[in-house]
Amino acid sequence: MANSYSPGFVPSEPGRHEARERAVALGYEAEQRDLDAAGILDDQILDPDPYTVALVAGVGEHLEEIDTTIERFARGWTLERMAAMDRAVLRVAIFELAHREDIPTPVVIDEAVELAKRYGTDDSSRFVNGVLDSAANALRSTGS
Repeated sequence: MANSYSPGFVPSEPGRHEARERAVALGYEAEQRDLDAAGILDDQILDPDPYTVALVAGVGEHLEEIDTTIERFARGWTLERMAAMDRAVLRVAIFELAHREDIPTPVVIDEAVELAKRYGTDDSSRFVNGVLDSAANALRSTGS
């Protein structure tokens, strides 16, 4: 797992951590309320961060591909069996790994693990780290 002490670690741009956190929260809320995350985003009183909008739209657009990728690398786990917060974190991170090559792999994984630690179960951070490490090796063969 990459962390802030790892060689080559590039910290997240200011504001992107909050954007990821908001995108995860919106994904979680949408699933719990059986609504579309983009619709919830449209109903926000304050204008959302542009990166939050990009993440929510990207996850929505590629949801089937993202979920297939999660199930492929979450060996022995189905999406339904996973904690809802873990699914929300993984969806945002898998989107970034697959479609945002400008975001370094260690940043994607570290941000997701931190969100899993903060909002998930006691085992969430290890689970998320394992899934993302395997997925990153397959999705980013260049090792970015």
